[in-house]
Amino acid sequence: MSQSVLLKTKSPQAVECVALLHPYIPGKPVDELEREYGVKNAVKVASNENPLGPSPHVISHLSALLKKPQELSRYPDGNGFVLKKKLLDKFSPIISDLSIDQITLGNGSNDILDMLARTFASKNDEVIFSQYAFAVYPIATQAIGATAVITPAVNWGHNLDAMLTAISDKTRLIFIANPNNPTGTCLSADDLRTFLQKVPKNIVVVIDEAYEEYAAHPQSGFSESYHSMISSLADFKNLVITRTFSKAYGLASFRVGYSLSSSAIAELLNRIRQPFNNNTFALESAAIALDDTQHLQLGVDLNWQGMTYLTDGFKSLDLNYIPSAGNFVCVQTGADSAAIYEKLLYEGVITRPVANYQMPEHLRISIGTMDENHRVLEALKKVLI
Repeated sequence: MSQSVLLKTKSPQAVECVALLHPYIPGKPVDELEREYGVKNAVKVASNENPLGPSPHVISHLSALLKKPQELSRYPDGNGFVLKKKLLDKFSPIISDLSIDQITLGNGSNDILDMLARTFASKNDEVIFSQYAFAVYPIATQAIGATAVITPAVNWGHNLDAMLTAISDKTRLIFIANPNNPTGTCLSADDLRTFLQKVPKNIVVVIDEAYEEYAAHPQSGFSESYHSMISSLADFKNLVITRTFSKAYGLASFRVGYSLSSSAIAELLNRIRQPFNNNTFALESAAIALDDTQHLQLGVDLNWQGMTYLTDGFKSLDLNYIPSAGNFVCVQTGADSAAIYEKLLYEGVITRPVANYQMPEHLRISIGTMDENHRVLEALKKVLI
């Protein structure tokens, strides 16, 4: 057979670790639901987004930026200096010797999680994370051909003792989401510090704090024991903290996140960070959002008002739920949760099935506006009859 025929008959083959991947499945968009199901005024409570949207100051700035077409033709600041300086100002009171070279910017915190996996682990290495943990951890691990070591959860959350027991001479990386997505469970700062003291210093420990702003709120029910681990960075050179602007700051569509770590780890991450991985809109919007603490507080207050409303509603419907420190809650709708999800779609309510997290009896529901939360409960009452 000639080479030309071979080229026509053979298709490209992916490397095995990629070929075996199951891609991340995002929440169904509102437009898609309304088109497929013929419903109007749909409510999306599936992706842990901020229902208030970004700060009004961000909107005003973007409007002005769009009137400067010449600036839009320029590449963004590849080092993100302005945003990094804002972050430095925010955290310097917590860590007095924090420097700008300890900050890494990502296209969402997912980007940084992927960078961490590619920087510190490879084939024949092991990465530890918990059962029911964020779906990006196994994806990032599988993509580099490393071995995922999944430790059994306790009360739907991380079992730190089990994680310590799972450490071997092949362990290179540990992912811990605090609060955890999708379960909303939360670890105390004391327990995490004790854990970090026992982890060998050559293993990178990543604390994913995507929902930190919600957990730290006085009404969260977790605020007494929960504290960000940022103050521990000076004590643990193998610690990385990741954060995002997609949740409490309402900038999910801009895809901007960051990590704080030792300068040595940040320097390694920047070796593989894609050039200009944050666009100008994202960099400038995030910097402005950091300054609007009033809007941030408004959104977090609304979250806990909505959480109370929803969980009270679940109780009235005799539905069990997992107490959450985030802006979402997992409710147990039973063995027919997939059918409940489908019925809710016909009511114009998009929730998140979590069977892919080995939680086939639960739906994850994001906290919306009070009107949206009311829609959710009314729809649940209808479909559970």
